Amino acid sequence: MADIRALIVDDEPLARRGIRQLLAPYAGIVVVAECRDGREAVRAVAKLKPDLVFLDIQMPGLDGMDATRWFGAERSPAVVFVTAHEEFAVRAFEARALDYLVKPLSEARFRAAMSRVLEQMRARARHRLVIPTGSGEVLLDADEIDWIEAEDDHVAIHTGSRRFRVRRPLSELEARLDPARFARVHRSVIVRLDHVRELRTEPTRGSVIRLRDGIDLPVSRRRLAQLKTRLHAGSRSPRQSRRSPRRV
Repeated sequence: MADIRALIVDDEPLARRGIRQLLAPYAGIVVVAECRDGREAVRAVAKLKPDLVFLDIQMPGLDGMDATRWFGAERSPAVVFVTAHEEFAVRAFEARALDYLVKPLSEARFRAAMSRVLEQMRARARHRLVIPTGSGEVLLDADEIDWIEAEDDHVAIHTGSRRFRVRRPLSELEARLDPARFARVHRSVIVRLDHVRELRTEPTRGSVIRLRDGIDLPVSRRRLAQLKTRLHAGSRSPRQSRRSPRRV
Protein backbone atom coordinates (compact mmCIF):
# COMPACT_ATOMS: atom_id res chain seq x y z
CA MET A 1 0.00 0.00 0.00
CA ALA A 2 1.26 3.52 -0.81
CA ASP A 3 2.14 5.97 1.93
CA ILE A 4 -0.79 7.42 3.86
CA ARG A 5 -0.71 11.23 3.83
CA ALA A 6 -1.73 12.59 7.22
CA LEU A 7 -2.72 16.05 8.41
CA ILE A 8 -2.60 17.08 12.10
CA VAL A 9 -5.01 19.79 13.25
CA ASP A 10 -4.92 21.20 16.79
CA ASP A 11 -4.64 24.70 18.23
CA GLU A 12 -2.11 23.49 20.83
CA PRO A 13 1.49 23.02 19.58
CA LEU A 14 2.20 20.41 22.28
CA ALA A 15 -0.80 18.36 21.16
CA ARG A 16 0.38 18.44 17.53
CA ARG A 17 3.87 17.40 18.61
CA GLY A 18 2.44 14.55 20.68
CA ILE A 19 0.53 13.13 17.70
CA ARG A 20 3.67 13.38 15.55
CA GLN A 21 5.60 11.40 18.14
CA LEU A 22 2.92 8.74 18.36
CA LEU A 23 2.94 8.44 14.56
CA ALA A 24 6.74 8.10 14.38
CA PRO A 25 6.76 4.26 14.53
CA TYR A 26 4.42 4.04 11.53
CA ALA A 27 6.77 4.18 8.55
CA GLY A 28 3.93 4.18 6.03
CA ILE A 29 2.37 7.40 7.34
CA VAL A 30 3.72 10.75 6.17
CA VAL A 31 2.63 13.95 7.94
CA VAL A 32 2.15 16.46 5.12
CA ALA A 33 1.21 19.47 7.28
CA GLU A 34 0.02 20.78 10.64
CA CYS A 35 -2.85 23.24 11.12
CA ARG A 36 -3.87 25.42 14.08
CA ASP A 37 -7.61 25.66 13.44
CA GLY A 38 -10.51 24.52 11.30
CA ARG A 39 -10.10 27.16 8.61
CA GLU A 40 -6.47 26.20 8.02
CA ALA A 41 -7.55 22.56 7.93
CA VAL A 42 -10.16 23.18 5.22
CA ARG A 43 -7.58 24.96 3.05
CA ALA A 44 -4.99 22.23 3.65
CA VAL A 45 -7.42 19.43 2.77
CA ALA A 46 -8.34 21.17 -0.48
CA LYS A 47 -4.70 21.81 -1.43
CA LEU A 48 -2.85 18.76 -0.10
CA LYS A 49 -5.60 16.12 -0.34
CA PRO A 50 -4.51 14.06 2.69
CA ASP A 51 -5.79 10.54 3.21
CA LEU A 52 -6.13 10.92 6.99
CA VAL A 53 -6.77 13.84 9.36
CA PHE A 54 -6.21 13.91 13.12
CA LEU A 55 -8.66 16.64 14.04
CA ASP A 56 -9.16 18.45 17.33
CA ILE A 57 -12.80 19.33 17.99
CA GLN A 58 -12.63 22.44 20.17
CA MET A 59 -10.64 25.14 18.39
CA PRO A 60 -11.10 28.91 18.01
CA GLY A 61 -13.08 30.04 14.98
CA LEU A 62 -14.14 27.02 12.95
CA ASP A 63 -14.14 23.94 15.18
CA GLY A 64 -13.36 20.40 14.06
CA MET A 65 -16.96 19.25 13.61
CA ASP A 66 -17.78 22.22 11.40
CA ALA A 67 -14.55 21.85 9.44
CA THR A 68 -15.49 18.35 8.28
CA ARG A 69 -18.58 19.76 6.56
CA TRP A 70 -16.28 21.82 4.34
CA PHE A 71 -13.94 19.00 3.38
CA GLY A 72 -16.24 18.04 0.52
CA ALA A 73 -17.37 14.64 -0.69
CA GLU A 74 -14.70 14.30 -3.36
CA ARG A 75 -11.84 12.32 -1.88
CA SER A 76 -12.87 13.31 1.62
CA PRO A 77 -10.16 12.14 4.03
CA ALA A 78 -10.64 9.67 6.83
CA VAL A 79 -10.94 11.49 10.17
CA VAL A 80 -9.83 10.64 13.71
CA PHE A 81 -11.18 13.19 16.17
CA VAL A 82 -9.01 14.20 19.10
CA THR A 83 -10.45 16.11 22.07
CA ALA A 84 -10.28 16.55 25.82
CA HIS A 85 -14.04 15.97 26.21
CA GLU A 86 -15.71 12.55 25.97
CA GLU A 87 -19.18 14.02 25.49
CA PHE A 88 -18.42 14.69 21.80
CA ALA A 89 -18.09 10.98 21.02
CA VAL A 90 -21.62 10.50 19.66
CA ARG A 91 -21.34 13.51 17.34
CA ALA A 92 -17.92 12.31 16.19
CA PHE A 93 -19.23 8.94 15.02
CA GLU A 94 -22.29 10.60 13.47
CA ALA A 95 -19.75 12.52 11.38
CA ARG A 96 -18.41 9.10 10.25
CA ALA A 97 -15.10 9.43 12.08
CA LEU A 98 -12.91 6.33 12.03
CA ASP A 99 -12.15 6.80 15.70
CA TYR A 100 -12.32 9.21 18.61
CA LEU A 101 -9.36 9.84 20.95
CA VAL A 102 -9.55 11.57 24.32
CA LYS A 103 -6.63 13.66 25.60
CA PRO A 104 -4.19 12.96 27.11
CA LEU A 105 -3.46 10.31 24.50
CA SER A 106 -2.10 6.98 25.68
CA GLU A 107 0.15 4.84 23.50
CA ALA A 108 -2.10 1.79 23.93
CA ARG A 109 -5.27 3.63 22.89
CA PHE A 110 -3.45 5.27 19.98
CA ARG A 111 -2.22 1.86 18.75
CA ALA A 112 -5.78 0.54 18.88
CA ALA A 113 -7.00 3.52 16.85
CA MET A 114 -4.21 3.09 14.31
CA SER A 115 -5.06 -0.59 13.91
CA ARG A 116 -8.59 0.43 12.90
CA VAL A 117 -7.29 3.25 10.68
CA LEU A 118 -4.85 1.03 8.79
CA GLU A 119 -7.48 -1.66 8.27
CA GLN A 120 -9.90 0.90 6.83
CA MET A 121 -7.24 2.52 4.66
CA ARG A 122 -6.25 -0.87 3.22
CA ALA A 123 -9.91 -1.50 2.40
CA ARG A 124 -10.15 1.88 0.71
CA ALA A 125 -7.03 1.20 -1.32
CA ARG A 126 -8.44 -2.11 -2.56
CA HIS A 127 -11.52 -0.35 -3.94
CA ARG A 128 -9.82 2.69 -5.43
CA LEU A 129 -9.46 3.09 -9.18
CA VAL A 130 -6.68 5.02 -10.90
CA ILE A 131 -8.16 6.84 -13.90
CA PRO A 132 -5.75 8.29 -16.49
CA THR A 133 -6.66 11.73 -17.84
CA GLY A 134 -5.08 14.19 -20.26
CA SER A 135 -3.35 16.01 -17.41
CA GLY A 136 -2.36 13.08 -15.21
CA GLU A 137 -4.32 10.63 -13.08
CA VAL A 138 -7.46 10.79 -10.92
CA LEU A 139 -8.00 8.49 -7.95
CA LEU A 140 -11.63 7.43 -7.56
CA ASP A 141 -13.01 5.76 -4.46
CA ALA A 142 -15.75 3.23 -5.10
CA ASP A 143 -18.15 5.46 -3.13
CA GLU A 144 -17.80 8.12 -5.83
CA ILE A 145 -18.88 5.87 -8.70
CA ASP A 146 -22.60 5.96 -9.60
CA TRP A 147 -22.56 3.79 -12.73
CA ILE A 148 -20.33 2.60 -15.55
CA GLU A 149 -21.21 1.96 -19.17
CA ALA A 150 -19.32 0.29 -22.02
CA GLU A 151 -18.67 2.38 -25.12
CA ASP A 152 -17.00 0.36 -27.89
CA ASP A 153 -13.44 -0.28 -26.63
CA HIS A 154 -13.80 2.24 -23.77
CA VAL A 155 -15.87 2.56 -20.61
CA ALA A 156 -17.47 5.73 -19.25
CA ILE A 157 -17.34 6.08 -15.46
CA HIS A 158 -20.04 8.40 -14.09
CA THR A 159 -19.40 10.14 -10.76
CA GLY A 160 -22.02 12.76 -9.98
CA SER A 161 -21.69 15.47 -12.63
CA ARG A 162 -18.37 14.15 -13.93
CA ARG A 163 -17.68 11.53 -16.57
CA PHE A 164 -14.37 9.78 -17.19
CA ARG A 165 -13.72 7.82 -20.40
CA VAL A 166 -11.12 5.08 -20.06
CA ARG A 167 -9.78 2.48 -22.48
CA ARG A 168 -10.50 -0.61 -20.37
CA PRO A 169 -12.90 -3.55 -20.70
CA LEU A 170 -15.98 -3.38 -18.50
CA SER A 171 -15.17 -6.83 -17.11
CA GLU A 172 -11.87 -5.56 -15.70
CA LEU A 173 -13.59 -2.81 -13.70
CA GLU A 174 -16.29 -5.23 -12.59
CA ALA A 175 -13.58 -7.47 -11.09
CA ARG A 176 -12.10 -4.50 -9.19
CA LEU A 177 -15.39 -3.45 -7.57
CA ASP A 178 -17.04 -4.90 -4.45
CA PRO A 179 -19.66 -7.40 -5.69
CA ALA A 180 -21.75 -6.70 -2.57
CA ARG A 181 -22.17 -3.07 -3.64
CA PHE A 182 -22.05 -3.11 -7.45
CA ALA A 183 -24.04 -5.14 -9.97
CA ARG A 184 -23.82 -5.80 -13.71
CA VAL A 185 -27.41 -5.12 -14.77
CA HIS A 186 -26.82 -5.29 -18.51
CA ARG A 187 -23.97 -6.49 -20.71
CA SER A 188 -22.88 -2.85 -21.01
CA VAL A 189 -23.86 -1.37 -17.61
CA ILE A 190 -22.66 -1.66 -13.99
CA VAL A 191 -24.44 0.27 -11.21
CA ARG A 192 -23.82 0.97 -7.55
CA LEU A 193 -26.77 -0.68 -5.83
CA ASP A 194 -27.40 2.01 -3.21
CA HIS A 195 -27.71 4.56 -6.06
CA VAL A 196 -30.78 2.74 -7.43
CA ARG A 197 -34.06 4.47 -6.64
CA GLU A 198 -36.59 2.45 -8.63
CA LEU A 199 -36.97 -0.70 -10.70
CA ARG A 200 -39.86 -0.92 -13.12
CA THR A 201 -41.03 -2.62 -16.29
CA GLU A 202 -42.26 -0.60 -19.29
CA PRO A 203 -44.17 -1.86 -22.34
CA THR A 204 -41.69 -0.45 -24.85
CA ARG A 205 -38.36 -0.55 -23.02
CA GLY A 206 -38.70 -3.63 -20.82
CA SER A 207 -37.06 -3.59 -17.38
CA VAL A 208 -35.46 -0.30 -16.37
CA ILE A 209 -33.78 1.03 -13.23
CA ARG A 210 -33.94 4.69 -12.30
CA LEU A 211 -30.97 6.07 -10.40
CA ARG A 212 -31.16 8.68 -7.65
CA ASP A 213 -30.13 11.40 -10.12
CA GLY A 214 -33.04 10.53 -12.44
CA ILE A 215 -31.09 8.58 -15.06
CA ASP A 216 -32.79 5.48 -16.50
CA LEU A 217 -30.71 2.43 -17.42
CA PRO A 218 -31.71 -0.87 -19.07
CA VAL A 219 -31.80 -4.18 -17.21
CA SER A 220 -31.29 -7.29 -19.31
CA ARG A 221 -33.87 -10.05 -19.02
CA ARG A 222 -31.35 -12.65 -17.83
CA ARG A 223 -30.02 -10.38 -15.05
CA LEU A 224 -33.40 -9.20 -13.77
CA ALA A 225 -34.14 -11.96 -11.24
CA GLN A 226 -30.71 -11.71 -9.64
CA LEU A 227 -30.99 -7.92 -9.45
CA LYS A 228 -34.36 -8.15 -7.70
CA THR A 229 -32.91 -10.56 -5.15
CA ARG A 230 -29.95 -8.30 -4.44
CA LEU A 231 -32.09 -5.19 -4.10
CA HIS A 232 -34.44 -6.93 -1.69
CA ALA A 233 -31.47 -8.19 0.35
CA GLY A 234 -30.04 -4.69 0.71
CA SER A 235 -31.04 -2.27 3.42
CA ARG A 236 -32.15 0.31 0.87
CA SER A 237 -34.40 -1.49 -1.57
CA PRO A 238 -35.88 0.81 -4.22
CA ARG A 239 -39.57 1.61 -4.10
CA GLN A 240 -41.99 -0.20 -6.36
CA SER A 241 -43.32 1.95 -9.21
CA ARG A 242 -47.10 2.11 -9.57
CA ARG A 243 -46.60 1.88 -13.32
CA SER A 244 -44.87 -1.48 -13.13
CA PRO A 245 -46.99 -4.59 -13.73
CA ARG A 246 -44.46 -6.70 -11.82
CA ARG A 247 -43.62 -6.80 -8.17
CA VAL A 248 -39.99 -6.16 -7.28
